[in-house]
Amino acid sequence: MLKKQVIMCAVITGLLSAGGPSFARQARHSNNVASLAGHQVVLTRQPGGELDTIARKLNADDLATAARHKEIPLVLVGSAALSPDGRDTALFVQVQSASLCGSAGCSTDVYLKKGDDWVKILDSVSGPVTVLPRRHDGMYDIVVDGTDRWVWRNGAYHDTLTLTDGPSVTKPAPKKPHEVHTGLRG
Repeated sequence: MLKKQVIMCAVITGLLSAGGPSFARQARHSNNVASLAGHQVVLTRQPGGELDTIARKLNADDLATAARHKEIPLVLVGSAALSPDGRDTALFVQVQSASLCGSAGCSTDVYLKKGDDWVKILDSVSGPVTVLPRRHDGMYDIVVDGTDRWVWRNGAYHDTLTLTDGPSVTKPAPKKPHEVHTGLRG
């Protein structure tokens, strides 16, 4: 019985620490945008796996920066469907090293497969990422760090902190996505 209790404590502690303090905070506060109705993207080490290989190619500059600082970075990857039909599955990548992570923690980049290329659709977001069931223009909303909601409009994700829906307000033009040809099929 004691062995089962120790294992359960380890599992619960691991689940809470996997998402960091923000995940624990999110679980305690029901007023966060990222409710339990969405699902958190889990980032894991997958050395030598297909997603790891693609992530390393897409983040070659960051890996080179870490190498110049004599660091061996940790590459974490995950994936999640961003559309109901599952055709738009995103690759989430976080490269962790002292030279790449700042006071806000390590940032995550999000890529979407378009033909033979991977297009960066979110750049350097910090905190746990949750995919919500609510959609805009056919793509699921994304929440970063429990409260920062991003919605898909006109072929790109937009931060709702700067997006307004008023008819007389001019919305900022979306940034042109950064396309990277990998030559890898994924």
